[in-house]
Formats: sequence, C-alpha cells, structure tokens
Amino acid sequence: MAQSARQAPWNDCAHLPELVSQAHAHTPVGCVLADAEFDSERNHTFVRRQLHALSVIPAKRGKKTWCIHGVRAEMRNHFPRQKYSRRALIETVFSVAKRKLSCRAPGRCLLTQRRQALLLGLTYNLYRL
Repeated sequence: MAQSARQAPWNDCAHLPELVSQAHAHTPVGCVLADAEFDSERNHTFVRRQLHALSVIPAKRGKKTWCIHGVRAEMRNHFPRQKYSRRALIETVFSVAKRKLSCRAPGRCLLTQRRQALLLGLTYNLYRL
C-alpha cells in the first residue's frame, strides 16, 4: 500500500509516519506493527492521535535504567506479545519477495536502483494476485 526505496544506510524511523499515512489514505489502518527500529514516542503518538490506531512497537531503545514516559513506557511495561507475534507473517512476505524476485537493483545510478526497487515491490504484489 506504500513503499519507499533509499540508498543504505538510512534511518527509517523518521519515515514511518509518511508511509503509514500513504497506506491509511488507501485503506483505514487499525493497527501498526513495527520492529524496534521504529521505536520513538513521536511514531507512537502519530499513529495513535492522527490515525486513531493501535501502535505495537517494542520499546527497546535506551537502557533498562532509563525512565521513559508516555506510550513507550506503556509498551515496555505491558507489551502485547500476542499481537506482536503476528509480525512473523510480515517477515515471511519479505523473505518470499527476496527469494522469488531476487531482490536486488543492479542499476548503475541511484535513480535507476530506486526505480528498480519500487518495481520489485509492484512485481511482488502482482505475483501474489
């Protein structure tokens, strides 16, 4: 429903609201599952206040001794493990896309590589249909 391609290394945490908003424009989002890379109070509050959806992102950033507040503290203290276990299905999709489509962009310039990566995402969706 939304995808982005960038040259590595890149911090994807800041782009979660943009991608989730694009997906929400197509289909209402009720729950956002993400791995610990996307853990930030800003991402949690965006999903919960702007989209009125549940955010399930483990609060792994920071030391155990840090005093965190807000939604991140809630995630650390009462993490919904059963809902988060569904994330394994998403990882399976990524694995299949890499295996079936040999997910690499052999283009020489960055613009070509980005286009190829986005086309691989589209191709995978067509493959699933």
